[in-house]
Amino acid sequence: MSRGQALPRIESAGLDGWMVRLFATIDEANLPWLTALTRRCEAALGEALVDLVPSYTTLLVVFDPLRLPPEATRRRLVELLHDLTPDEESDRGEVRELPTWYDPGVGPDLERLAERAGMDIEAVIDCHSTREYRVFALGFAPGFAFMGLLDERLECPRLETPRQRVPAGSVAVAGRQTAAYPVVTPGGWHLIGRTSARLFDRDREGFSLLRVGDRVRFVAVDRATFARQGGDTRPMEANA
Repeated sequence: MSRGQALPRIESAGLDGWMVRLFATIDEANLPWLTALTRRCEAALGEALVDLVPSYTTLLVVFDPLRLPPEATRRRLVELLHDLTPDEESDRGEVRELPTWYDPGVGPDLERLAERAGMDIEAVIDCHSTREYRVFALGFAPGFAFMGLLDERLECPRLETPRQRVPAGSVAVAGRQTAAYPVVTPGGWHLIGRTSARLFDRDREGFSLLRVGDRVRFVAVDRATFARQGGDTRPMEANA
């Protein structure tokens, strides 16, 4: 495993948190290591553990300092890192399919992305929908899953000016990541379509449809199928 110089590293994240930085770059191969450390923390920290937040390269460990003081928690993390090995079980995440209607009406950046990539719209749709993505982290909004890695041809920076209101279900790309907005929020990613999948549900165990480690496929569907599945077909302007 290549972690880069001076890694792993444990950094302070406040009075009740430590950030464990395992890697310097984003890579799908990071996930088994992050999963292994997550499970070790769950077993070793017990009731002192408040939360674990995995990301592409890091694991945020939030603890109760009244149960386990910060330095004691740090020493325990050092011990857990000592002979860490990847968790092969992490490759067995659920496979999720998200029916997606790719259309400029609901994906106002689709044409611009195609132009930037030197591709036609159908080629962009094919490029995005034929790839399988891993869920690396959840955050930003309830049920929002950061997924990668996007095909290099579709790589793009975030919008200079974020939109004030992005409709729920909007499928988007930024950098080499892709995601689908579970609820209406502001957002600065490029919108290329919309999914009918219900990504966040208060009545669902865990609330989020997607979990870290899941494999996700965006399945291209036509407007009629999307509408039949309960998708919101109103164009972007109507949702602004």
